[in-house]
Amino acid sequence: MIGAGVGGLVAAIELAARGQEVTVCERAPAPGGKMREVEVGPARLDAGPTVFTMRWIFEDIFASAGASLTDRLAMQPVEILARHAWEDGTRLDLFADQARSADAIADFAGAAEGRRFHAFCAEARHIYETLERPFICAPRPGNPLGLIARMGASGVPGLMRIRPYSNLWSVLAKRFSDPRLRQLFARYSTYCGSSPLQAPATLMLIAHVEQQGVWLIEGGMHRLALALAELAQGLGATIRYGAEVAEVLVDRGRASGVRLATGECLPARTLVFNGDPAALPTGLLGPALRRALAGAGLASRSMSALTWNLVARAEGFPLVRHSVFFSDDYTAEFDHIFREGRVPAKPTVYVCAQDRDDRGNWPTGAPERLLCLVNAPPNGDRHPYSATEVEECAQRTFTLLNRCGLKLHWEPEASLITTPADFAALFPGTGGALYGPASHGWKASFDRPGSRTKVPGLYLAGGSVHPGAGVPMAALSGRLAASCILEDLAST
Repeated sequence: MIGAGVGGLVAAIELAARGQEVTVCERAPAPGGKMREVEVGPARLDAGPTVFTMRWIFEDIFASAGASLTDRLAMQPVEILARHAWEDGTRLDLFADQARSADAIADFAGAAEGRRFHAFCAEARHIYETLERPFICAPRPGNPLGLIARMGASGVPGLMRIRPYSNLWSVLAKRFSDPRLRQLFARYSTYCGSSPLQAPATLMLIAHVEQQGVWLIEGGMHRLALALAELAQGLGATIRYGAEVAEVLVDRGRASGVRLATGECLPARTLVFNGDPAALPTGLLGPALRRALAGAGLASRSMSALTWNLVARAEGFPLVRHSVFFSDDYTAEFDHIFREGRVPAKPTVYVCAQDRDDRGNWPTGAPERLLCLVNAPPNGDRHPYSATEVEECAQRTFTLLNRCGLKLHWEPEASLITTPADFAALFPGTGGALYGPASHGWKASFDRPGSRTKVPGLYLAGGSVHPGAGVPMAALSGRLAASCILEDLAST
């Protein structure tokens, strides 16, 4: 396994549980990949994914390895999914309970919008149920015909009703009259680093995923990565931290091992690359793969981010675990990122208050751990992000928070800033993109690479491959890679 991200760890668990000898090489000092943890003074903060959904996937992974997720992690379900705020002072909470959300929306924007929300949720559920078995949990179909073949004749009418050819923004304009609600639900496209103006309306299914349950992991999301690593090691897998892979070795056209940055060579009959596949044809893992995978470029990159990990005092706004502060020009935000390649002039800001629960419980005035994030272009490999540019973005970001009522106070040593250039260095081949290729257009999901590559013995896992970005999808990619490996081993 090259990389101890979620996909690589899950593949290691699946294979080790079935008797395979597994070694994981990870250049970082800890597992998790993008599910990383950083130090800000004496505090440790999540600096990657902050939302845990589709818990059943991880329960099944642990159970199939003879373990229990709840024995390894303490989790609490949330009631308030997120608190949303606008510059005009209005606020709206969404709840795990659909009826409570509908009532809140009715109070916020009128009874008709509350009824429209129920219809929206029904459509989101239909999309999810249509795609779960034949697409989300299955190997990449390759093209729409492959998906139709899996669904059978009885499933084709449902497939036609999931609106793959309409973009999310245009469909939301027909679903809701209040522009603030369109803005709110358009955020689902950003969960996979995409613009709602170009992403397919099928991403509405995220609404149903959230209503299935969102949990808070005691100790933070990085604890999930640690639990996966401990499970893999308990099954006999070896994890080598600080072991950077410099080259994938190919012998007679087949992957045959890796060469570490130290010069050490590790032979292997099978490799799983748990990184961004864009790194392979560009030669970042050696000339053999560059030649073998020439022309295997990916679609346009998904968004990056500019983040502030802070230990700060918050006042004036009732933060909950997840809070979103909207700008007053939402579409311009995505034009700036994807068309102009610059940080938005008026960014929307996400704040994760890591010491609060979903109801906002935290001693008033006490310093707390915060992750503040704005979306940014994935150009970190060609744009250095000067101190002046970062400071200008910070001024726009925290000015918006102030206008929405949130005032943050911290000392310079109690902060850590991460730019797209930093993300590009952390995750080679991405340019800072955090979600693999952008989900733009109806073909995007079919264009993601699958588990197998053109190089025999080399497989892929991670959020950049099928079925897509996000912690649960990365886990499924690891399961799919392991399944393909076991199937290919059996066939030989």
